[in-house]
Amino acid sequence: MFLIRADSGLLDEHALSYLNNTGEAMKSARHYRRGYPVSLLVGFNPNSATLWEIFSHVAKPQQTFTIDRSRTDRKALYNFHETIINALKPHFKEGVRSVILVTPPKTNYNKEFLEHVHRHHPYMLQQDALNKITFAELEGSAIQPHEVAELAKTLAFRESIGDAISTEADSIIGELNKILSSPDETSHSLFSLKEIEETIYNQDTGQESSERHLVLTDKYLANSTNKKRIHRLLQISNNKKVKTRIINIETPAGKRISQFGGIILFDTHTK
Repeated sequence: MFLIRADSGLLDEHALSYLNNTGEAMKSARHYRRGYPVSLLVGFNPNSATLWEIFSHVAKPQQTFTIDRSRTDRKALYNFHETIINALKPHFKEGVRSVILVTPPKTNYNKEFLEHVHRHHPYMLQQDALNKITFAELEGSAIQPHEVAELAKTLAFRESIGDAISTEADSIIGELNKILSSPDETSHSLFSLKEIEETIYNQDTGQESSERHLVLTDKYLANSTNKKRIHRLLQISNNKKVKTRIINIETPAGKRISQFGGIILFDTHTK
């Protein structure tokens, strides 16, 4: 699998850390830190699209989708867009809700895709919903590893990543503030690492009565004296479908989380 390694591992307020300008096939990925999920990226071409996962240390290609017929064939274009949506959904369920759409200059592939979302998946765009998906649009090419690496060096890319993450983080904090200001018998939030571990480790894997969110700041992770413990918590949380996000400490959302010690677990209950 192709990995694009990063020059540094941390996000600043508006940026994903620079990626190296070469992508190479790695014989083993175990020597490189993947980091934490940051965003998703879809690179469009006339007859295809490639989905990338953007982590704090690497960018990893996931899938490439092709159109069966011409773009003028409405059914083919519909199926193409639905295939992309279906590939994005598992990532949304894991907590990543920002998508960068990259389109070659003088094309409208991103507009066609967003029109499809508006028409067939409007719930993704609800302004006040915690599950809202944030889309950003960029001109360029993001099919090959070296193209993504070059794109990642641009200010526009870094700003798009930062803006999308800030919007996503603000939604999370907005929901948390509502829970804290109007607690009920079923809502619960935890700020102690030990309590959070006990709750997640004892959680029934099939639990579906609520959506559970684990949010921590990048500073909390970086300053942890036992990073293996935190990474184990993140991994088990992911396995148990807990939505995990790591937020930059310098953002308003990061500063809010830092008021609770840098880590918090809370539930949003479904009806």
